[in-house]
Amino acid sequence: MEAKNISLEQFETNRPHLRAVASRMLGSLNEAEDAVQETWLRLSQTEAGDISNLGGWLTTVTARICLDILRLRKARREEPLDKIESDPIGTREAGKSPEDQISAADSVGLALFVVLEKLAPAERLAFVLHDVFAVPYGEIAPIVGRSTEATRQLASRARRRVQGSPIASNANRARQRGLVEAFLAAAQNGDFDALVSVLDPDVAFRADKEAMRQGSVPEIRGAMAVAEAFKGRARSALPVLVDRGFGLVIAPDECQRIVLRFSCNERITAIWAIADPESLARLDLALLPD
Repeated sequence: MEAKNISLEQFETNRPHLRAVASRMLGSLNEAEDAVQETWLRLSQTEAGDISNLGGWLTTVTARICLDILRLRKARREEPLDKIESDPIGTREAGKSPEDQISAADSVGLALFVVLEKLAPAERLAFVLHDVFAVPYGEIAPIVGRSTEATRQLASRARRRVQGSPIASNANRARQRGLVEAFLAAAQNGDFDALVSVLDPDVAFRADKEAMRQGSVPEIRGAMAVAEAFKGRARSALPVLVDRGFGLVIAPDECQRIVLRFSCNERITAIWAIADPESLARLDLALLPD
């Protein structure tokens, strides 16, 4: 029996998982779709009798295709995300129909990818498959061409780089983190009053030239104006450490990548929107520790 007798319905059952795996590895929904389609083409050339676990086989093939893409991308020093039209900072998420909008999970996956870009391709694959999709190290090892123990070390090294070093716990740091997390929650919930409450009356938002090129206004001043700009927005944001401070990564689509860096005292006093690729590459980004 040939693999073509495996129904399209069986493959489509696995497509959402394969798309999630590929998009989180590649940070590009277009490339993810291409990788999934390539997986289907390889399946069509494989004897069905050679596949004992269809889901595992498909995940492995998709991961290998993604690894090849990542290695080729690194060799060519290409930009990792597709160049497509983007919305300005404070994107028009609320105005998009569900059919046109990237799902919340995919959006956060793209934001996470900005943090993962610092990893080597094999590290990224080991981390994503194990930590995000709970694939055992023994199944990842053949994909990256390492032993199980070496694969475990790859993922561990990636985890340390992504999560960063532990930060000293003190009242000031806890207050700053609380302000940024409260800002994000209020922005996503469209809670204007809650946004104003965490902003200094004289707060200033400033955008770099790349953020302005994408459509951001260069500057906003005052708590009321900043709160209005972010109300109901930042749905794709991911809280991060930014050079040991606190901030957000926003990646609502495959082109727009912006880091918001916060300065805080008793309230948030300044927000910088950083989108310039060279500036982003110099930032030390890590996920917030639990």
